Amino acid sequence: MKANYSGCALCDATWGDYHRTVEGTNFFFCCSICADAFENMVKEVKKVSGWSCVDSVEISGNYSNGRNCVAKRGMDEMRYFFRHENGVVTEFRKTAE
Repeated sequence: MKANYSGCALCDATWGDYHRTVEGTNFFFCCSICADAFENMVKEVKKVSGWSCVDSVEISGNYSNGRNCVAKRGMDEMRYFFRHENGVVTEFRKTAE
């Protein structure tokens, strides 16, 4: 699985030293909260899309305003918006394709 950030896979921060494997890829996160949010977001994508796995995720936005994302699996993609609180997804909705 690929993510678009070079720092933390969720927020792009470069501090911290937390790692977690999600979808078979070892990702860098700044903290366990970002790792929880990222992992829970991927689970929600799989549940809503019906996909068995996610190939890549592109994330833009931030904690305060929420994040607009594009998940891809092969030639398919799903655009969505999500927010989290302490790593738990509190809002998730598909957006215009």
